[in-house]
Amino acid sequence: MSLLADLQAGKLHDFHGGIHPPERKAPANLNPIVDAGLPEELVLQIRQHIGQPARLRVKVGDRVLKGERLTDADNPMMIPVHAPTSGTVTAIERRPLCHPSGLDGDCIILSPDGQDEWRPRYPMADVEALNADVLLERIHEAGITGLGGAGFPSHIKLRPRKKTTETLIINGVECEPYISADDRLMREHADEILHGVAILRHIVQPQLTIIAVEDNKPEALAALREVNIDENVLVVAVPTKYPSGGEKQLIEILTGKQVPRNGLPADIGIVVQNVGTAHAVKRAVLDDEPLIQRVVTIAGDGFGEKCNAWVRIGTPVRYLLKRFAFNPGPEPRIIMGGPMMGFTLHTAAAPVIKGSNCILAPSQHELSPPVEEQPCIRCSQCADACPASLLPQQLYWHARANEHDKLNSHNLFDCIECGACAWVCPSQIPLVQYYRVAKADIRQAQREAEQAERAKQRFEARQARLEREKAERQARQQKAAAERKARMEEQVAAGGEDPVAAALARVKARQQAEGTEDMAAARAARKEEARRNRERKAAEAAASPASGTEDKKDAVAAAVARAKARKAAQADAASDAPVANAGDDKKSAVAAAVARAKARKAAQAAEQNETASDETAPEAPANDKKAAVAAAVARAKARKAAQAAEQNETTSDETAPEAPANDKKAAVAAAVARAKARKAAKEAEQSEPAAAPAPAPAETSDDDKKAAIRAAVARAKARKAAAASSPSKPEDES
Repeated sequence: MSLLADLQAGKLHDFHGGIHPPERKAPANLNPIVDAGLPEELVLQIRQHIGQPARLRVKVGDRVLKGERLTDADNPMMIPVHAPTSGTVTAIERRPLCHPSGLDGDCIILSPDGQDEWRPRYPMADVEALNADVLLERIHEAGITGLGGAGFPSHIKLRPRKKTTETLIINGVECEPYISADDRLMREHADEILHGVAILRHIVQPQLTIIAVEDNKPEALAALREVNIDENVLVVAVPTKYPSGGEKQLIEILTGKQVPRNGLPADIGIVVQNVGTAHAVKRAVLDDEPLIQRVVTIAGDGFGEKCNAWVRIGTPVRYLLKRFAFNPGPEPRIIMGGPMMGFTLHTAAAPVIKGSNCILAPSQHELSPPVEEQPCIRCSQCADACPASLLPQQLYWHARANEHDKLNSHNLFDCIECGACAWVCPSQIPLVQYYRVAKADIRQAQREAEQAERAKQRFEARQARLEREKAERQARQQKAAAERKARMEEQVAAGGEDPVAAALARVKARQQAEGTEDMAAARAARKEEARRNRERKAAEAAASPASGTEDKKDAVAAAVARAKARKAAQADAASDAPVANAGDDKKSAVAAAVARAKARKAAQAAEQNETASDETAPEAPANDKKAAVAAAVARAKARKAAQAAEQNETTSDETAPEAPANDKKAAVAAAVARAKARKAAKEAEQSEPAAAPAPAPAETSDDDKKAAIRAAVARAKARKAAAASSPSKPEDES
C-alpha cells in the first residue's frame, strides 16, 4: 500500500549512472504500423531463445499450415517454432544465424504457397475459469519468449514460486535510441495489451500491477490510461534516461529495491514482462495465435521508408532492405537492434527472430564507424555512467588478461551490456565487446568444469558400485560356505561320513591308481622298445657282408696309398710352373692346362675311392677301433692335400699369362712330370678298386696286402708330385 501511495503521489526513485543519448525516434514513429508482406522464402531458426533447441517434427517436403508447430518442446526450456504462413518445407539445413557471431545454425526453410491458410484454432473466452497451469501451458505451446530482446521463456518467468508475487511490472519504457516498436504498439493496440495484462495478473496473482512508460511517449501513456478501467493497474510515467528500460533499473526506479547480485526479480517478489509479450500472450490465449510475427522498427538514413512494420518471424533481412528501399552509402552497416545494445550483421541473409525489435541502417554522420581504440586514461567516466555500479575499467583490464577469478570478484555478470560505458569512453574502447567475450570464456570454462565434475562423479559412483558388488559377492560366498559347513557338521553329527574327507580320499585313490597305471605302461613301453632294438640289430648283423671281419690294417694301407697318389699329383702340378714362364708359347700353356685338368681328374678319382672306403668303414668289426680311427685320419689328410693342390692350380692359372716365353726346356720337363703323375694316378686307380672291397682277414693273402700298400704309396706320390708342380708364393713374387 505504501508503494501504491508513493506512485500515486508521483514519487519515484533513481538508479546510479545512466546517459542521455540522442533519441532519434521520430522518423520511424510518424506513421502507423505497416505490413512488411510475405517473402519468397522464410528461414526459421530452430533456437531463438535462451535454452535448448526444440526437437524437429517436420521433414523436407511436408506441407504445413499457418500457425502449425514445426518443433516439439521436450522440456520447459525448449520453445517451439511455428509456421508464419502455409507452405512447403523445402530444406532443413544450416544457414547464417541472427547472432553477433555470424555463425551458421540449423534452420527450417519454408516456401510460402501464398494461400496463408490457418490451421484449426481454438480460442478461449472465459480466462478466469481456467487454472494458471493451463494458461502457462498455452503460453508455452505458443512459443512466446520475452520480446524485449533477451528471449527468456515467458512461461518460466510467470510460473509461481515459493515467494508470493507482490508486484507485476509491464515494461513499456523502450529507452534505446531509434527504437519505437513498443511505442507504436501501445498507441495502436492498447486494448489488447490490457487484455494480456489481465491474463498475466490471473496467472501470477500480484498485489499491484504497474505499466511503466517513459515520459517521452505521451501518446502511448494516453492510450493506455484511456482503456485502463482496473484500479489495481497503475500506468506510471518514468523519466527519460538510458537505460531505464533495463529490468533491474526499472525495478529500482519504481520500488526503490535492488535485485541482489546473482539473483532474480522473483527473489524480491517482483515479475517484469514487456508490453509486446503481454500483447503476444493475449493473442495466444484468447485467439489461439502463436508467436509468428512481431513489430520491428525500420530506422536509419539508409532506408528510404522509415516505419514500424509487422514482420513475420523468419523473414530474411535482405527482403526488408529491398521492401523499404535501402540505399547503401559508403561503408554501409546493418545493425540488428539499437545503436547501444545491437550488433552488426555479417550478412543480410540472416533472418528476423522473436527477439528482433529493430533493423538499423545508419549513415556515417548518424553513427560513425568504429575507430581504433586508444589506451585507457583512467578518467572514470565509464564508472560514473555504469547503471549497475560496476568498475568498467577494472573489468576491461581483467578481461584483456583473461583473469576470470578477478572478473567474477568484480561482478562481471551483473553487467547488462547496455553500452553506456563505451558511449562515454574518450578512448573509444569497445568495452562491451570485451565483456561479452569474457562472459563467453567464463561460461565455457564453467561448462567444462561441470562436465569434468560429472565425469568424476560417474567414475566414483562406478567404483562404489563395483566395491559394493564385490562385497555382496563375497558375502554371498561366505554365507554359502557357512551353510555348507553347517550341513556337513550336521551330517557328521548324525553319524554319517564326512563328505570332505570322503572326497579327498576318493581323489587320492584315483591319483594313486592313475600313477600305478602310468608306471606299468611306461615299463611295458620300455620293454617293447628294447625288444625292437634287439630285433633290428639282429637283422643288421644277418644282412652284413662277409667283409665285416676285415682286417683294419688293409684299410689303413689303402688310405696310405691314396694319400701318396694325391701327393704325386700335387708334385706333378708343381712341375707345371716353369711351363707358365713361356708366355709367348701358346702350346706350352695349353699343355699346362691339360695337365692341370688331368691332375684334378686324378684327385676326384681318389676322392671317389675314399668315399667308397668310407661307406665300407662302418661294416668293420666293432672290436678294432684303433684301425678305424687311423683310416679316418688318413682320409682327412688326403682331402686336405687335394684342397692344397686345387689352390696351387688356381694360382698357377692366374700367373700363367705373366710368365716369360723363353724357357721351353722347363715346359718339356713339366710335361714329362705330368705324364709320370698320370701314370702313377692310373696305377693307383687300378689298384684302389681291388683294395676297396677289403676281404675278410681269413681270405686275404700276403700278396694282396703288398699290392694294396703299393697302390696307396703310388697315390701318395702322385699327390705329392701335383703339389710340387704348383709354384709357391715367394717364387710368384720373384
